[in-house]
Amino acid sequence: MTWTPMLSLSCRAPRRAALALSLVAFAACGGDPADAASATPGKAPGATPGGAGSTPGSTSGKAPGGGGPGGRGGGSVVLSGADIHKVGPGLIEAGIAISGNLRPIETVSIRARIEGDLTALLVREGDAVRTGTVLAEFERTEQEAALRSAEADELAAKSDAQTAQWNLEQTRDLFKAGAVAERDMRAAEQAALTATARLAAAESRVRAAASLTRDTKVISPVDGMVERRNVENGERVSRGAELFTVVRNDVLELTAAVPARRASALKRGQVVRFTADGRTIEGRVSRVSPTIDLQSQSVTVFVQVPNATGVLKGNAFATGQIIESSIPDGLVIPQAAVRETAQSAGAQTFVWKLSGGTLARADIKIGIVDDARGVVQVVSGLAAGDEIVVGNVGLLGAGMQVQLIGTEANRGRP
Repeated sequence: MTWTPMLSLSCRAPRRAALALSLVAFAACGGDPADAASATPGKAPGATPGGAGSTPGSTSGKAPGGGGPGGRGGGSVVLSGADIHKVGPGLIEAGIAISGNLRPIETVSIRARIEGDLTALLVREGDAVRTGTVLAEFERTEQEAALRSAEADELAAKSDAQTAQWNLEQTRDLFKAGAVAERDMRAAEQAALTATARLAAAESRVRAAASLTRDTKVISPVDGMVERRNVENGERVSRGAELFTVVRNDVLELTAAVPARRASALKRGQVVRFTADGRTIEGRVSRVSPTIDLQSQSVTVFVQVPNATGVLKGNAFATGQIIESSIPDGLVIPQAAVRETAQSAGAQTFVWKLSGGTLARADIKIGIVDDARGVVQVVSGLAAGDEIVVGNVGLLGAGMQVQLIGTEANRGRP
């Protein structure tokens, strides 16, 4: 009869008692010692993992230290559809990252060729102009008068030259007939040469006067847009003063420095993809410097971007990459899915793969890394259709049961 009270006391033993006593008592009450050994302290018997209070990415029923490298095993994890990515083919590109400001291909400073007073300003900042468009006009009375005077001198010189030439021809005929002396013929020749020289000088003065008259109109030498107007109507300006700045923005150019170790990969005509002003644009390498900068140990590369519609503004900041190679249908996964073991464990690259509702570690070999798209190429270790975990969803381990919540709409999104 003393045996029964002893059994009763053992069954009521506090949970903080020694593990050996607990196992004995549990067995005496009809329990299984293996169940007692696997029970989690502080957890009610029969509780299921991932129950009330679980959140996506949380784990339950996990014993620290299990599951091998990269996480803990056993237990379960709750994930949403956005945490799962289905492996499949996609475009991946290897490139050289560059960045800088997209400057207009040509910037022209238009200066005054004469000194005078401005009588008309015909354009403002932002106006589109064509080659030959009149931008401004100077007072031209003095230049026009000088031109008319030069033209009159030219007409008189031309008449004198014609008369001198006629006299020379007559004198030669008379000299051949013996009617005049050789001295008279030589004088006629000299008069003709002098008249011809005066005519040439008069023609030069006409051209100079005409040029000054043309310079009273300021014209655009290129197609483009007015970036700045530095003068006002009626202002007197000196010769050489800057009047306007006109830019050609139908083509933009970026000047970037590429590390010298990548210089051999640069070639004229390579495709360059940019992001600027929230737009994705494409350009090409137009020139590559033939030398390496000694101070920065970099090579200067020039990239041109078509901008016929003018949607991109000059000096816009752009980031992109020069495409070295492209694989249109490589097996790609998001960079956020890639994990790596500690250096002490060999620094093996792997992902967590869903296999029959549980997590399994899949060691992979990586090829091209496309930072612009945020994806990497998988050379081995995965196959199309495999489902892997993406992002930081907590501590994971091999053998964990996976519970998915939410819709499948996000699955497969990088």
